Amino acid sequence: MIEVRFHGRGGQGAVTASRILANAFVRTGKYGASFPMFGFERRGAPVTAFGRFSDTPVREKTQIYNPDILVVLDPAQRQSPAVFKGLVAEGVMVLNDDEKPLEHPDKNLEKVGIVDADKIAIEEIGFAMPNTCIIGAFAATTGLIELDPVLESLGDYFGGKKLEANIRCAKRGFKEVEVFNFA
Repeated sequence: MIEVRFHGRGGQGAVTASRILANAFVRTGKYGASFPMFGFERRGAPVTAFGRFSDTPVREKTQIYNPDILVVLDPAQRQSPAVFKGLVAEGVMVLNDDEKPLEHPDKNLEKVGIVDADKIAIEEIGFAMPNTCIIGAFAATTGLIELDPVLESLGDYFGGKKLEANIRCAKRGFKEVEVFNFA
């Protein structure tokens, strides 16, 4: 089972990103579960979402304390000890940021994929909604899922021009992510 913890702020689409990924894994014949944890439910407040993806049914719906993968939609959280708390050895991070990694932020982090998802979203959608770009980057960074099921899943959440724009975001996230290895 792969456990993923999403960190963001209200309005960035962390919860939707976890749902789209769960949907994409199900489309490949695997199992996926997604669930959020909210503090204050307002725009800009910290949001954590969780996703579990497996070849067998996922029954556990609790918080993830020891994630295999971190997805960080809020660049301000890139160095936060709370984000890295519990990360397993050989952990992976997918990060929305316009800066490259300057140092090794956590001893358990082996690989980080960085994409400027805010910039891409502004160019494609018109405002900083990094979630669909970051899931494209997730597919490229982790290799756990192909891009096509992710793109197909977008149709369950968006329609018309919004769907087209979000497909472009996911494709660009997949192509434009830069992967760095710390091992």
